[in-house]
Amino acid sequence: MTLYVLFGILVGALSSGTGLGGGFLVVPFLIYLGKTVKISVGTSILYVFVVAISSLITHYRMGNVDVKTGLILAAGGILGAQAGPHFLSLLPEVIFKRGFGTIMIAAGLWLIINPKP
Repeated sequence: MTLYVLFGILVGALSSGTGLGGGFLVVPFLIYLGKTVKISVGTSILYVFVVAISSLITHYRMGNVDVKTGLILAAGGILGAQAGPHFLSLLPEVIFKRGFGTIMIAAGLWLIINPKP
């Protein structure tokens, strides 16, 4: 339990400060702890939801939120989010793990190669 709380604090600080959401760390962490991919993804989404609300409140108070753009992005995200769990249910765990890892590596490389201020 303590490990979960400490990891939650770390990921919460990183995700609220970077906008990455936290799922990129929570999913591998839960898989490492023996959870299935489906449980890891669903649990990560709950975690991200709760942390994102807290982070949104603070960023909004600081004037760091473009509400119109955020809501437009969210409209598309809501539609995509309906398809995601169905797509996940069709994928074998090994394919998900490889794909997720590849996306994480590609995103990291992109940030290293394109460090625009």
